[in-house]
Amino acid sequence: MEKQAIKKSSPRKASQERAQSDFSPEAVEQVSMALNTLLADAFGLYVKTKNFHWHLEGPHFRDYHLLLDEQSDQIFAMTDPLAERVRKVGGRTLTSLGQMARLERIADNDEEHVEAGAMLQELQQDNRALAGHLREAHEVCDEHQDFASTSLIENWIDETERRAWFLYEATRSHGN
Repeated sequence: MEKQAIKKSSPRKASQERAQSDFSPEAVEQVSMALNTLLADAFGLYVKTKNFHWHLEGPHFRDYHLLLDEQSDQIFAMTDPLAERVRKVGGRTLTSLGQMARLERIADNDEEHVEAGAMLQELQQDNRALAGHLREAHEVCDEHQDFASTSLIENWIDETERRAWFLYEATRSHGN
């Protein structure tokens, strides 16, 4: 009678899996979910900001066009570090647009025409919402002592608040 082969992880493979990060499985799951959700939000806000950038019209076109281009670049710059943090803590990052759409908390705007002032106000609200989401993720990361993620998030909170402030001042100063 032949013995059945029992599949076991080799000690080396198990060691490699544990060596990927020193976070507990619970921490990996919670931090990954928080960061992946932020990643979906960042992509959503990036696309929305670019959409408004492309469709701006009016007397302040040049200023607003440049402002939104600068802001979209800044938002996009968050995406790779977010995805890489997920991998560094031992998680899996987003794999599809569908997954992003399911996680994203930034509402799309599919209107064919939006006035420039309304665009800026909507983006201001979206950036304020993103700042709140960043704070929530910071709490999750802090709870699990993921200091590298909290450090990144702290910088992104400041950048996000700055974007919201600029958008607020642009709409206020022009009476839109």
